[in-house]
Amino acid sequence: MISESELKKAVEAILKDMGGSASSTVSAGAQNAPSAKPKPNADAPVIDSGESLHDLGAIDLKTINNVPHPHNADALNAMRKATPARVAAWRAGPRYLTSTLLRFRADHALAMDAVFTDVSDEWIKQNNLPHFKTLCDNKDTFLTRPDLGRQFPDEELQKIKTHAGSNNKVVIYVADGLSTTAVTTNAMDTYKAICDGLQRHSIKPSAPFFVQYGRVGSQDSISEVTGAEVIVTLIGERPGLITAESMSAYMAYKATVNMPEARRTVISNIHKGGTPAVEAGGYIADIIKKMLDTKTSGLDLKL
Repeated sequence: MISESELKKAVEAILKDMGGSASSTVSAGAQNAPSAKPKPNADAPVIDSGESLHDLGAIDLKTINNVPHPHNADALNAMRKATPARVAAWRAGPRYLTSTLLRFRADHALAMDAVFTDVSDEWIKQNNLPHFKTLCDNKDTFLTRPDLGRQFPDEELQKIKTHAGSNNKVVIYVADGLSTTAVTTNAMDTYKAICDGLQRHSIKPSAPFFVQYGRVGSQDSISEVTGAEVIVTLIGERPGLITAESMSAYMAYKATVNMPEARRTVISNIHKGGTPAVEAGGYIADIIKKMLDTKTSGLDLKL
């Protein structure tokens, strides 16, 4: 195993090769004296600059054009604005540019955070959402046992029934799914827009609630125990490298456990770069009304 002194010597050698001075940089940082720092090499990365780093994940890919002297700049810019794909990334020899690689890794980190981070208690309390949980006891179980994310302990189902009641035609709830970022960003705006749309049809849904470690199929047990005619689940989609904020709304008429997936209706890509939450909510409300009128959902529902 490498010793601390050997590691220090290796770092000093690397900094020296990059044009900096390891001893003076460390000394300056320890004494908190900016004037004592060595003059940086223009080609070397800034070490301990004291400045905040840019959030690479916050930069809009559509504004980035790394291609030098493009043959048709207007066409390239139009292509960039038309897609969130990584076009005009360019290269350094046969490799990606450093900025391109770092942005890729930043987006991957955002996706990982969306999957592995739990919805915070603060968000749940802020939105006044009663909190229920499936048979999954932690995130690892949720990711490795999808079947448990569709089921509830009996006592949880009874609590959900008590909260939602048994006289509501429409039950709407939020589940974390595979992206906590998606639901915390879009769920409540979507829910409020759904309620506004249903109000125009004189339909009042049940009070919302939150299901932790919930899969799409969790709506089946909830539908059965509450007797809802229409069940709606606002749930985070599996994130990609374009966005970690994409949410879906899964709906079904009189859903039952083990029913065919073809009985579900879904509105997906609810996020600022797809269908905005407020617009999606209004559309979902109209679909709910049509489900109640036609008493059907999924492939049998003609939209």
